[in-house]
Amino acid sequence: MSLPVETLRDSQPFIKTSLVEVTKDLPNKPPCRVFLKNEYEQPCGSFKLRGISNLIYRSIQKAKKEKIDKTLYVFASSGGNAGLAAAYSARYFRIGCTVVLPTTSKPEIIEKLQSYGAKTIMHGKNINEADGYLKNMMRNIDLNIYPIYCHPFDNPLIWEGHSSLVDEVYQEQLSYNDSQKVKGIVCSVGGGGLYNGIMKGLEQNKTNKDTSLMLVETNQAPTLLETIKAGEVFTLDSVNSLATSLACSYLSEQSLDNYYNSKFKTYVDSIDDLDAIQGLIDFYSNSGVVVEPACGTALSLVYNRMDILTKHYTNLSPDDIIIVVACGGSCTNLEGVENFKKMLNTTCKL
Repeated sequence: MSLPVETLRDSQPFIKTSLVEVTKDLPNKPPCRVFLKNEYEQPCGSFKLRGISNLIYRSIQKAKKEKIDKTLYVFASSGGNAGLAAAYSARYFRIGCTVVLPTTSKPEIIEKLQSYGAKTIMHGKNINEADGYLKNMMRNIDLNIYPIYCHPFDNPLIWEGHSSLVDEVYQEQLSYNDSQKVKGIVCSVGGGGLYNGIMKGLEQNKTNKDTSLMLVETNQAPTLLETIKAGEVFTLDSVNSLATSLACSYLSEQSLDNYYNSKFKTYVDSIDDLDAIQGLIDFYSNSGVVVEPACGTALSLVYNRMDILTKHYTNLSPDDIIIVVACGGSCTNLEGVENFKKMLNTTCKL
């Protein structure tokens, strides 16, 4: 049951995550210091909570300011982490939530959404069809409902929320001297929400002007590289990757603008799905933490594909710092890790 607007919580559910140096824990010696920003520690398992909860929080604040006398309700379309973030946030703020998922969504995600109190609807073969159904449903909602629509990545309020992870790093977790030694921040990229948030965070903090971003996607989900090649945002016909959270059919306009126009340089590269799988397996072996292939995509650059990191960062010194955003994700469990190990073993024998 949703509560009156004026009684809703005036805070956000995401937490400050740890920044941990792993330089000496990596399987191969890196040319610099390496830190992980551990977003898998978020209560719902991924960085998505920062942005989605900020969108919902700001919408609640707007409703309070405008003295809206309606029932606030969250609507989201996602087969994964954005939906979980929306459902978790809605429960935190004590308002209702409906998530529309593609029929291909994993049962464990549906169960987790329902455990957060969300109503789940299965529709469509992909997220675009699910989102279309959701938007059509929203056109016919009760007039007493004040809808809060949560796009998975394409909203400035989402990017504002994601930028808080950079605020934590620069304002609380690194000394000023160390912060000026940060040469790059590595993250995986799908639709560009995390990228936009990190870029916003760099712009609003006292960062070294030489700090750059290293974006990694998979060959099977080449949304960013194909968009750069086209020179404009367009919709890919199909994106099929084991890193399902990166399988976005289009990139946000803001991401393309950041790539071309930001004062902070952006490097882009891609790896095979199997490299991403190896990254998550190596990370699990090292830390005992289960993350999904989308997270393994970024982690691979300091675990099993350091050659890509050093290709773009050619003059790293032992005192320089690279930060990898371990974005988390709930689309893989321990059984999934074991299945991925078997997949790699089978592939190696072919």
